[in-house]
Amino acid sequence: MTQIVACIFLCLFVLLMVFIGIKSSKQSKTMEGFLLGGRNIGPWISAFAYGTSYFSAVIFIGYAGRTGWTVGIGGIWIGIGNALIGCLLAWFLLARRTRRMTHNLNASTMPEFFEKRFLSPSMKVYAALIIFVFLVPYCATVYKGLGYLFSQIFPVFGAHGDVVCMFIIALLTGIYLVLGGYVATVITDFIQGIIMLVGVIAMVAVIVSNPVVGGFAEGFSRLAAIDPSLISITGGSKWSFLLMNVLLTSFGTLGLPQMIHKYYAISDEKHIGKAAIVSTTFALVIGVGAYIMGTFGRLYLNNTLPVGNNYDAVVPQMLMNALSGNLWTNMILSLILLLVLSASMSTLSSIVLTSSSAIAVDLLPVVKPDYDKKKQMVLMRFLCFLFVAASFVFASFKIAFIMQLMSFSWGVVAGCFIGPYFWGLYSKRITRAGVWWGLLSGLLVVGGCTLYYTITDSFLAASNLSQNFGVCAMAVSVLVTPLVSLFTKKYDPAALDTAFEGL
Repeated sequence: MTQIVACIFLCLFVLLMVFIGIKSSKQSKTMEGFLLGGRNIGPWISAFAYGTSYFSAVIFIGYAGRTGWTVGIGGIWIGIGNALIGCLLAWFLLARRTRRMTHNLNASTMPEFFEKRFLSPSMKVYAALIIFVFLVPYCATVYKGLGYLFSQIFPVFGAHGDVVCMFIIALLTGIYLVLGGYVATVITDFIQGIIMLVGVIAMVAVIVSNPVVGGFAEGFSRLAAIDPSLISITGGSKWSFLLMNVLLTSFGTLGLPQMIHKYYAISDEKHIGKAAIVSTTFALVIGVGAYIMGTFGRLYLNNTLPVGNNYDAVVPQMLMNALSGNLWTNMILSLILLLVLSASMSTLSSIVLTSSSAIAVDLLPVVKPDYDKKKQMVLMRFLCFLFVAASFVFASFKIAFIMQLMSFSWGVVAGCFIGPYFWGLYSKRITRAGVWWGLLSGLLVVGGCTLYYTITDSFLAASNLSQNFGVCAMAVSVLVTPLVSLFTKKYDPAALDTAFEGL
């Protein structure tokens, strides 16, 4: 019965997504329409697009499972940090200036922004390559998170259940994204966001009210009997692990191109405040709800990790134990499946659009400046499919540490861009040399630290410190960009007038 109910929910969901893609195709005939929806997206749609791109299956399956098991209730600080820093602060720091400056420079992508803001075509090429290469493993984590839950609900597919699931999400995302571009993405994001909100509230309510937990008070009492630190709001002895994950996942959005892309398309600067509040509220519900749910994993699994000490299997097994019962609980489980599917598809489509544009919009004009615009649109759509396929193949490998893999990707991309992008928006004193050092820092810091710990200890040791490497990379990027700029050749102030007009 569980599989029948889930199949009905999935079929209805698939039909709705395809319908949206077809209806949105009329608004994606031009590159600006395909990438930015004509820069005419309202505050609620923009806010939900931002929030759903922020949270994927990784937060529910990877982060909530591992953090809940090792840290306990203190994990909610990650959700709170994501809301207050990753959403509220990010919108107020970056949105208005991003929208104004990208209009002034006529830039549609982050690599194009770097080229026109710092007068460097080679900077655009480098940024495009970083985006395309390192967002592939990021996408893979999205697939893997959903695959774990899907294989638990549909055991009929056997050992290949996760691969079947990943193929379905890849095909469906590719179809509606290629048909409707950014407009299809943000409309589906809004619908998926509603599903996520309803799903996470239902999930927390069912998990906490189940006799295994017995309500919050009883649940915390049972956790304290296992380990008192699990009910410590500061994370107990795991406070440094908790802090690094708060910093990485919260400040990282200030440098992730798929997040910043949402500021380009909002229709009016007056809508930014409303969008910031809506996305912050959304993030609080989703983030805090996910980590509360993950906190009780030990109770559902009798304080025993799944085979192979696989943290990524904690949440799927917990949900199956809690919800695979009568028709009502099966419907809730199916809703949660759609919740995780929605979170995955919204993030995936956002990343795919960003990565594909890095090739079609940013790299192609450098290699072949006279490339036909119609052919460029065809290439853009083809690249969307290609990127989805590449990340699907990557995800098919047996990788059992999706939280760390996401941290690696997040750390490199955010570490490369956060400093140069932030200072590029706010300061006329930033130089080309300073920006290059900032752009290189993410790759050098994360890559160098990973190589060092792998050689001196093991890759497992390096992967367990991936969030620390990402935080260090972002800090170095923010500091080194203005520091190098102090001692290197400045731009002619007149050359910056266009970029900073109205700011």
